[in-house]
Amino acid sequence: MGLKLDNVSKEYAGVQAVDHVTYSMKRGVYGLLGVNGAGKTTLMRMLCTIIRPTHGEITWNGRDIFEAGADYRQILGYLPQNFGYYPDLSIYDYLMYIASIKGIRPAAAEKRADRLLGQVGLSRYKKRKMKTLSGGMVRRAGIAQAMLNNPKILVLDEPTAGLDPNERIRFRNLISELAEDRLVLLSTHIVSDVEFIANEIVLMKDGRFFFTGTAEELVSSMGEAVWNCTVPKKEVNHYLKQYPVANVKTIPGGAELRILCKEKPTEHAVHDDATLEDAFFLYFGEKAGDKIDTEV
Repeated sequence: MGLKLDNVSKEYAGVQAVDHVTYSMKRGVYGLLGVNGAGKTTLMRMLCTIIRPTHGEITWNGRDIFEAGADYRQILGYLPQNFGYYPDLSIYDYLMYIASIKGIRPAAAEKRADRLLGQVGLSRYKKRKMKTLSGGMVRRAGIAQAMLNNPKILVLDEPTAGLDPNERIRFRNLISELAEDRLVLLSTHIVSDVEFIANEIVLMKDGRFFFTGTAEELVSSMGEAVWNCTVPKKEVNHYLKQYPVANVKTIPGGAELRILCKEKPTEHAVHDDATLEDAFFLYFGEKAGDKIDTEV
C-alpha cells in the first residue's frame, strides 16, 4: 500500500505551490530534486501533516493521513531544513526532550537515544551543548531526533545544506543505512545527495512532477545530448547564449565547453556520456547545487 498522493494541490493566494501531484511510494529512498520555488518544502509539510492540501488526498496504507492524526505521526520522522532546539541543552538532553514530546517512555527513550547517538557518531559528544556543535553535528543530531520513534516514514528536507564534502558523504551513508526497512523521502537541490542512494528520483518544477524513475533512466532520457568541444576565446559568449553549457574550462587560446543539446553544436564536437548532473542542468536550466532551496 504505502504512501500515496492522489491529485494533491496546495494553493497560496492564487499561486499553485503544488499542482495536482499523483504519486505512490513504498520502502526505499526517494530523491526529490528541484530548484528554489519548485514546491518541495510545501509538499513535505503536507506529508508531515503540518499543512493541509487545498485539493486531493494523501493516504498511508489506504487511510487519509489527516484523519489518522496521531496514529500517522507515530510512524513519521521529520527533519526540516531549519529545525529549532534549545542551544543550552546537551545533545542527549535535547533528544530526551524530543522523546518526551513524542510520548516515548523515559526508559525506552534512554535506550533509543544511546543507540542513535552511536549510529550517527555522536556518542562521545552526548554531553556537549547544542550551541557548540558544527553544522554537520547539528544535522546528525537532527537525524537522531527524527529517528527516536523508529519511524516507518522518514522525511528529510535539504539534509546536507551547508555541510562540507566529508560530512555530506557521511550523511548519505547514514541515510542509506536507515533506509533498509523504511520509506525515506529526501528533498535536495544537490544531485550527489541522491545519485547513488536513491531507488527512485523525482524531478519537481513549478509544483509538478515531470520525471520519476531511476538515476539510470533519468540519464538515458537525455539521449545523445552531451557534447565536448574546444572553441576560441572570442566565441565563448556566443555558445553561452546559444546553448545550455554545463561547464567551461579555460585553456590557452580558448575554452573547452560541455554543451547539452540534441544537434552537434560545432563541427569538431564529440559525444560524451551523460551524468545525472547533466540531466539536472538540462531540465532545470542551472547547475545542480548553485542555489540553496529556501522555499516556503
